Amino acid sequence: MDDPILTIEEREAINSGRWFSSLSPSLRHDILRCAFVKRYKDGDLMAARGDPPESWIACAKGAVRVSSTAVSGKQVTLTYVEPGIWFGDVAMFDGDRRTHDAYAHGDTTTLNVARADFQKILATHVELYEALMRLQARRIRTLFGLVEDLNTLPLRARLAKQLIHLVRSYGVPNLEDGSQTRIGLQLAQEELAQLLGASRQRVNQELKAMERENAIRIEPGGLVVLDRSALMRISDSDI
Repeated sequence: MDDPILTIEEREAINSGRWFSSLSPSLRHDILRCAFVKRYKDGDLMAARGDPPESWIACAKGAVRVSSTAVSGKQVTLTYVEPGIWFGDVAMFDGDRRTHDAYAHGDTTTLNVARADFQKILATHVELYEALMRLQARRIRTLFGLVEDLNTLPLRARLAKQLIHLVRSYGVPNLEDGSQTRIGLQLAQEELAQLLGASRQRVNQELKAMERENAIRIEPGGLVVLDRSALMRISDSDI
């Protein structure tokens, strides 16, 4: 389902990405000039563990679910790549095969740069080396923060922080009540539990407790955040 043209919304998601928007206009132009678009349906396999690194990728719409397979054969979700985020650049440098599976979560659009073109851009724009180093540094800081939270915070605080992150990335304001925000990324409680390294039952209990406190509302189609400040208090209360 390739389509050579990004929609206006997809292009805006790419251009407004925090990292991409920090690049010089000439570098952004050369990246976009050689990039190609791919579109996926929900659940489509985008890349499999062991695949050779063929392209550098940015999410332009939807989400990319990065997962691993446990010894039991069960798939475990590690993270979701949101619109505006670039990934796969490590494999572009070392040439090693993909370490995880990547699936489309919802209708998903990606912008792809072939490895040969990636190398040409690096040769033309030394700026990209430093920019990718900054990107990797940010990822490492985030990873250390997640490990610290996992080892120091109770599930309740980690869940609140995750919901705040999802609101920032996928929040859809309620037109009838501006104080309410729906999380546009639809996650099953099992998927949310995997992100937190907890059981679905424990996450369900914490979600219901937050609902009783009028911080969120649980609906069949997902979660609605009623009071973001309440979630922030919960995330900070046990630090």
